[in-house]
Amino acid sequence: MATQEPSPPSSMESNKPGFPKKILGNKLEDKHLCNCCHNILRRPFQAQCGHRFCSYCFNRTVSNGPQKCNACIKEDIFEEPTSVLKQGCAFPDNAVRREVESLSAVCINEDCTWTGTIKEYELNHEGKCEFMIIPCPSCKERIRFNEQERHNERECPERTLNCKYCKEPFHFKNIKAHDEICPKYPMICEGCAKKKIPREKYVDHIKLCSKFRTPCRFHVVGCDMSVEKEKIHDHERAYAYEHLNLLLHYIMGMKVSMEGLQPQGLEMAGHKLLELQQSLRELEARVSQLSTTSSGPPVQGAAASSSSSTGPPGPTASTPLPPPPTLPPTLTVSTSFTPLPSSVGAALELQLHSEKTKVAELGRRCTELEVKAGTFENVVCVLNREVERFATTMEASNRQHKLDQDKIEALSNKVRQLERTVGLKDLTVVEMEGRLREMSATTFDGVFIWRISDFAKKRQDAIAGRAPAMFSPAFYTSKYGYKMCLRIYLNGDGTGRGSHLSLFFVVMRGLSDALLKWPFNQKVTLMLLDQSNREHIIDAFRPDVTSSSFQRPVSEMNIASGCPLFCPLSKLDGKNSYIRDDTIFIKAIVDLTGL
Repeated sequence: MATQEPSPPSSMESNKPGFPKKILGNKLEDKHLCNCCHNILRRPFQAQCGHRFCSYCFNRTVSNGPQKCNACIKEDIFEEPTSVLKQGCAFPDNAVRREVESLSAVCINEDCTWTGTIKEYELNHEGKCEFMIIPCPSCKERIRFNEQERHNERECPERTLNCKYCKEPFHFKNIKAHDEICPKYPMICEGCAKKKIPREKYVDHIKLCSKFRTPCRFHVVGCDMSVEKEKIHDHERAYAYEHLNLLLHYIMGMKVSMEGLQPQGLEMAGHKLLELQQSLRELEARVSQLSTTSSGPPVQGAAASSSSSTGPPGPTASTPLPPPPTLPPTLTVSTSFTPLPSSVGAALELQLHSEKTKVAELGRRCTELEVKAGTFENVVCVLNREVERFATTMEASNRQHKLDQDKIEALSNKVRQLERTVGLKDLTVVEMEGRLREMSATTFDGVFIWRISDFAKKRQDAIAGRAPAMFSPAFYTSKYGYKMCLRIYLNGDGTGRGSHLSLFFVVMRGLSDALLKWPFNQKVTLMLLDQSNREHIIDAFRPDVTSSSFQRPVSEMNIASGCPLFCPLSKLDGKNSYIRDDTIFIKAIVDLTGL
């Protein structure tokens, strides 16, 4: 019998193997199993040999060319060409598909209580179960499907966050490192304690911050105080003596350091110079005396002189001679002085030359030290002039600072005055906006429709006690008529608390009350509108003229009066036509007869 070649299944139908066996809620039958994956058939195809396969399994099997049917081989019924699987030799088995899809199924995920058919499982539950275990794409931790959002936002160590300051993305594990470099991270000024200064502006802030503490400008010479910028001039003025003293010690220390490079100090060199000059004068006097004596007539000491030449050798030029003894004043040269050998004169000449050399060296050094002392004196003079100029500048700066402070104070007073003015203007604008909204919702014909949106949220607020009652905008019977509003309790009030929606009518104080007839005696009709226009909930009443609720108001509004059992809350639960798009409509009609 010829069979029509079926159209190939769509990719949507062939991208999954069979259903797992565990989802079956009743006894498993072999005819419902795929002969390839051995799971429950999904989109079953029946081959020419009669065996059934999932659409996905069949297409995967024949994707590489014709294949022998393993089921036929296993059952020992293989015969060609019937048992050869190839493209176009199988057709969708819709009867078995409907049979499989009607089987009862349960969810295989732990703690999930879902039940239904396999068709419902595939359409509504497979891959969507909140209890399904899936790997986190970032950290690979296995989590439940319903915990994925919480895990990604709070627990995943590899989650990406956006910095709440600079909005740049970063990994959660790098949050501390990012805070250290974030250009928008809020810093606190150590001086003025201002908070929330972006890190990128912190350096500019401390340059201008008058409260930031900085080292004194004289810290290089020993002042170790840190002073607020606005008080730096006061500090320098108050500690001017100490700063100059530190500066003097610093300069003297430099001078001593430079003198330490010389063999002797300036004072010691001066004393030594004087001593050497005295010794020089004495030596010159002796040399002159010796020269005069050696040119006179010979005396008896000549023999002694000749005999001394054969005696022990006298002192050499390298050996200093002791100073000769002083001659008695009554003894003449010709009778009492014996001339010294010529070697003694040579030694004295050499010693004189050595002393002159030392005097010249010391004179040169003294000159150098005098030059350095003059240089230091010039430096001190320059520093004195700088200190005087600094004092003058500081005084001018103080005067300018005082003027600036006066200007800042005046501007601050003006800013505060403007802020108060702006605040009053804002209050006026808010009040005018409220009046405008009230006027836009106001009616002047005794008919008022109140639209209440976000009904579910407002009802929950009423149940929780956060906002048990709501007032409607005001409406009027005429432009100069009675002023009224509605008051509603979404969770009931009084006898209707928790079971009914309560609706009340309120008479308010108006500008034209003196012209109106009191007590208020007009019939009032209250309605909860059916938004399908089939069955409105209606209640009406005529005021009790003895009640204070309908007398002329002496305060902003009278005590509300109306229907505490206006509408059972059960009518608003579930599917109903009173709530559409989370909104209800309340209508009030005041009978104008007699007005």
